[in-house]
Amino acid sequence: MIENESYSGRANTLEDDLLATIRSDQDLPALGASIAQIIQLSSSDDESIRKLTYFVLSDVSLTQKILRLSNSVSFRTVSNKAITSVSKAIFLLGFNTVKTCALAVLLVDGMSEKKAKHVRHELIYALATSMVGRELARRSRFSDAEEVAVAALFKNIGRLLLAVYYPELYQEITALIQQGSHTPSQAYRQILRFDLDNFAGKVMQEWEIPERIINTLTVRPVDIFQPPKSKLEWMQQVVEFSHKTVPLILSQEESLNTNLANTLLHRFGKALDLNKVKLNALITHASNETKAFEINVGLSSSDQNREIRRSPDTLELNLETEEHLLKELTFALEQNEETSDIQRYPSGKPYNAAKLLLTGIQDATEVMASGRYQLSDLITLILETFYNSLGFRFITLCLRDQERGLYRARSSLGSNYLGLQKAFTFPLAASTDLFHLAMKQNVDLIISDASIGKVRNLQPQWHLDLLPDARSFIVLPLVLNEKRIGLFYADRLLEAPEGVSSEEMRLIKTLKAQVITALHTR
Repeated sequence: MIENESYSGRANTLEDDLLATIRSDQDLPALGASIAQIIQLSSSDDESIRKLTYFVLSDVSLTQKILRLSNSVSFRTVSNKAITSVSKAIFLLGFNTVKTCALAVLLVDGMSEKKAKHVRHELIYALATSMVGRELARRSRFSDAEEVAVAALFKNIGRLLLAVYYPELYQEITALIQQGSHTPSQAYRQILRFDLDNFAGKVMQEWEIPERIINTLTVRPVDIFQPPKSKLEWMQQVVEFSHKTVPLILSQEESLNTNLANTLLHRFGKALDLNKVKLNALITHASNETKAFEINVGLSSSDQNREIRRSPDTLELNLETEEHLLKELTFALEQNEETSDIQRYPSGKPYNAAKLLLTGIQDATEVMASGRYQLSDLITLILETFYNSLGFRFITLCLRDQERGLYRARSSLGSNYLGLQKAFTFPLAASTDLFHLAMKQNVDLIISDASIGKVRNLQPQWHLDLLPDARSFIVLPLVLNEKRIGLFYADRLLEAPEGVSSEEMRLIKTLKAQVITALHTR
């Protein structure tokens, strides 16, 4: 009896110590909050699409990595055209794909200062698990099946956290499992005196991850799984299968892979409608996507001897030829150079603004030609084009609201965009301020220095109060058949003496025309 009390006390102490260590890491609460924020977004909600776009765009590093992944060989669409904006990535690849990619990048970046070899291995394991889940989701009969790829991403979060904060204990557990003398659960119990999977659930609850995700991480142990009767049961089976399948991607031992493949088909084949051919195809796709992630989120190691890639002839899967991998690497490096080395004026405006504007016009044209776009998607794409191409701090589309007698912001992007959008309104009634004058005369205003007296004299008081620090801004009226629809407004915190070239102005007017056309026809 005394021994049991001692055992229990030790268990609580070690588990509590680990939980306290995780809580004391100042980066993790922010990581957990960001992850929870993304998970809550729904693919069926138009506002979620905008929120995902804005969330990604608010982080330069995250934006670059999402665009690199979107343009990698494994993720690129059949159009084979470069994806240059987050809005277009969501339109072409799908909301759920970009959402899963964003979560994976957040998880990797959240451990950016902790990438010892075993931490890197667990991150790659998490990515691979998610990619397997993503492949199964594509063939699922359940709605919002892509969420299983999100759940699978966190299947080994307990092991990952242990590798980060208690690497010695992690290595002891790994040694026991590799010796074949202990199952993972038995190894956790012997070394930690508590169940690591249950502990992971506690951490995820603190991060406010939805219970529907946490509940998928455990499954009733059975020898042979039967076809699922509910979405939760299907997700549990997929997460478990995905986790168990990762060694087929990471291992180099042919005999081990053959035996594991047969075991997986025996246990999960009936439940998940898998046979050898389907399993081979699934592993091929998941492995390609995992490799794309490794390269584009900075997980590839110079250590060529690490055991995270199988030999190409194992289990009839011939995953990647050297030529294919070289293309993947080369494209990723080109994308990295293009997206990270943009030269800018002191105001923030890129030197290659015309090129970026032209790309945005081409993207908008492609979206409009598809005929399957939502108006909000196109507006977000054009806002993003202006925002990135001209280096603004804040941009909004302001439209006429006849019932309220106002022009009011409907869609915005940039710093504090939600707060500014809510307050960005002004009366329909004619006035002599520069906003009404621009619409009355249908003239685009490019204000390089807002501190000049004649400019300040024309600024309405509401604008001076709302955006007192705007030092350069533009007002682009939207007028159709002499009817004033609204305007684009965008600003910067610094003066912009470089102004706008005639070519840039031509492209700006083209983007405006695309919005007017869409507003008129939709």
